[in-house]
Amino acid sequence: MAQELGFRGDVVDYYHRYRRGYPAAVIDALVAAFALTRDDTVVDLGCGTGQLTTPIAHRVRAVVGVDPEPDMLTRARSAAAERGVGNATWMIGTDADLPALGALLGMGALGAVTVGQALHWMRPDELFPTLFPLLRTGGGVAVVTNGTPLWLQDTDWSRALRRWLEAWLDKDLGYACGTDADSQLRYREALTVSGFDVREQHVEYAADLDLEHLVGGVYSALPVDRLPPPDQRPRFAEQLRHALPPEDRFAEHIRVTMLLGTKVQHQATELTGLRGK
Repeated sequence: MAQELGFRGDVVDYYHRYRRGYPAAVIDALVAAFALTRDDTVVDLGCGTGQLTTPIAHRVRAVVGVDPEPDMLTRARSAAAERGVGNATWMIGTDADLPALGALLGMGALGAVTVGQALHWMRPDELFPTLFPLLRTGGGVAVVTNGTPLWLQDTDWSRALRRWLEAWLDKDLGYACGTDADSQLRYREALTVSGFDVREQHVEYAADLDLEHLVGGVYSALPVDRLPPPDQRPRFAEQLRHALPPEDRFAEHIRVTMLLGTKVQHQATELTGLRGK
């Protein structure tokens, strides 16, 4: 995960307010997949402002949110406090810091590591083998993809949004940030090679967006140096409004994909044996 992604300053406010949260069914699925209890510690890697971290905290003993952006963590900490969450710890770091965290907590100490919509910034082939010894048997890694980007969906308004954004940014926006089928297959294979027993689970839900949420969602995905200056943001919204179909609300269908890699007993034994040879 890069140290400087540009997700700071005003972007943090847009990220916290307009990024999709996770339905309760997603949290239930993660808890069930790894049999998480009040005895478990979970690490949420690339946690942002805590969209996944905070709801998981209600179900386990402790959760550690890890992100390279200090502004994200400051907002996550305050948001967790507002919700009465007292068992979350926030750590500046990247996937490269997980071995040090493991040394602090101990091998086999984690019930799960979650990565929500941030894995495309990381190196899965290196990350997953590193995580394996940090997890208890029955625990695992959850790669959680909360739908596709707003501008890559199969709707008229999404296609219009993409055309307008590509003209405004002067760049192609075909990159799916790890939500595409090829990336998901690559993540699955990397988990399998690392010793995890992998299965896929889905949760689907619908959202009804207005122009404010579309603009806020776009801003949440931009590095801070690409945000329009505050005095130009009303004009940005006006131009976008004219580029979209003449509707007041925009229907969005979201399919959450969870790749659940479990550390099972026979795999843990085999890998331990291999390391001992």
